[in-house]
Amino acid sequence: MSSSSVSGDGAHHVANRPRTLLLTAVVLAAVFAAVFLWRAARMSSASAAGGGNARPVEVMAFTVHPESLAQALEAVGSVEAVQQVILAPEVPGRVIEIHFEAGAKVQKGMPLVRLYDDPEAADHAQAMAAEEFARLQFDRSKELSPTGAESRLTLQQHTAQYDQARASVQQTAARLYQKTIRAPFAGQIGIRRVNLGQYVNAGDPIATLVALDPLYVNFTLPQQDLAKLTVGGRVLIRGDAFPGRTFEARINAIDPMVGSDTRNVSVQATLSNPGELLRPGMYVTAAVQLPPRPNAIVVPSTAVNPSASGDTVFVVRQGKAELTPVTTGAHLGTRVVVESGLADADVVIADGQLRVQPGAPVNVSTADATGRGAP
Repeated sequence: MSSSSVSGDGAHHVANRPRTLLLTAVVLAAVFAAVFLWRAARMSSASAAGGGNARPVEVMAFTVHPESLAQALEAVGSVEAVQQVILAPEVPGRVIEIHFEAGAKVQKGMPLVRLYDDPEAADHAQAMAAEEFARLQFDRSKELSPTGAESRLTLQQHTAQYDQARASVQQTAARLYQKTIRAPFAGQIGIRRVNLGQYVNAGDPIATLVALDPLYVNFTLPQQDLAKLTVGGRVLIRGDAFPGRTFEARINAIDPMVGSDTRNVSVQATLSNPGELLRPGMYVTAAVQLPPRPNAIVVPSTAVNPSASGDTVFVVRQGKAELTPVTTGAHLGTRVVVESGLADADVVIADGQLRVQPGAPVNVSTADATGRGAP
């Protein structure tokens, strides 16, 4: 009897456990709900009590004034030499003289490399001797023919022989000239690629010759900018190798064809490089200078609040922040052009707008054009 009674009581307690847990959960939910409603009522009453006496938010603002804005079309370009050539012999031969050092400056016409040319020199000497003999015969016939001592046919034969001899001299001189590689223009020569005694074939590279002043700057711009480009236009060049330094170039050519794949127009500018600082192959930033834009409205970039629905700024009117939609344009470093939405003398919040709600009172400190506090 006792054993079965204990067993029944245990089953009864087990059956009541879910009911106890459910009651506990209901009580806890009621407590949390009461606390939440109490806090909400307290915050609502506090807000109602504050009403229009909300404390002004400290912000920094910038007064908008139209200004004359410099304009430019920027693109990434590359530097190219106006004159650059890979020196190579026109005929094969063995190198017997080298007259330059790698990296040296050379003048136009300066002999750089001479190939073995004894056979050509001998042929040229023989041709010159034949020319001299033909000239003597021609002079003699020219004196005797008018007197009848020699026939007119003999004079014509000696004339033809003299002409042939002179042509032979020119031919051998040209072959002899080909044995010496000369600088076609003044410039700086590159690394030497041949050695004394080396046999080279026609076209084998000997060295690179580059004229470093002036240079070309080649870049491309979208086709919609074509009407803004003019030959002679001013271009400012900046390179990573010389930060903070600007070089001036002038547009010398605009490609008449627009790229069919990119729809870009190719532009070439001539750059004076008196210090020879820039080198062919360098990447640079090219900024084509345009006429300044009058009455442009520019604000600090920090003043613009981007969102999916569009850009906005906070404008201070009658001591309160008013959210105003704007249309932005080009970015100029830490500033941005506002195409529409603002007018002259508008006071735009440049810093602190993240703490501001539309219609909230603000306490304004002056900021400069970049959005930083003015002294």
